[in-house]
Amino acid sequence: MAGRRVALAGAGALTATLALAAPAAAHVEVEADTPQALAEDVTLTFLSEAESDSAGFTELRVVLPEGIAPEDVTLDEAPKGWKFRATNDGYTVGGPALKAGVDGEHKVTVRQLPDAKEIAFKTVETYSDGKISRWIELPTGGEDSEQPAPVLELKAAAPGAKPADPGPSSSPSQSETPSPTPSAAEPSAEAAGSKPDAKAAEDEEGGSAGLVIGGAVVALAVLGGGAWWLVKRRAAASES
Repeated sequence: MAGRRVALAGAGALTATLALAAPAAAHVEVEADTPQALAEDVTLTFLSEAESDSAGFTELRVVLPEGIAPEDVTLDEAPKGWKFRATNDGYTVGGPALKAGVDGEHKVTVRQLPDAKEIAFKTVETYSDGKISRWIELPTGGEDSEQPAPVLELKAAAPGAKPADPGPSSSPSQSETPSPTPSAAEPSAEAAGSKPDAKAAEDEEGGSAGLVIGGAVVALAVLGGGAWWLVKRRAAASES
């Protein structure tokens, strides 16, 4: 009888422990088809376990670890209607709310995994009722975290494996920024600067020509006056 009571008490305690632990069991997992450092074109599968009985997931935000750039990640699979969007430090995938209790699963392809033993993907989950779950705590000193980030353990890189060349940048560098092209209605500075010079030259030439003509007229007037005076004087001398 006493043994039966002990067994029942133990079963009750185990049930209570499981019941209390159930809400905390929800978490995010990540798996890779090639979990190896420096592996290329690797498919990662993320599984966010639902922890709400009344609301469903609407968005999952993933922060990428060092060594993986947002532009090196592409979406492979996601719930129907969900869209992928790159961010400064990772990406988001979201859309119409999933049914309550339905896990959120999506897959992405990574251009290349970094050369590391393990990598963590901090994940933030958003529910349709506004609730947010943050699985962002990193393992420290072997202690369990209450809201651990999903961690992917990697095998050593294959012999001869090397980091791939950097992918194209999402934003152009300063040297690649095109300069504005002047329109046909707006002449270039060189053309605009040449017009005043040409006009000044024309004005100068016109002024010089005017001075020459004016000088010639004066000279002719002087010569004409002298000739008239000389003829007049000779006529007076003849009469006398």
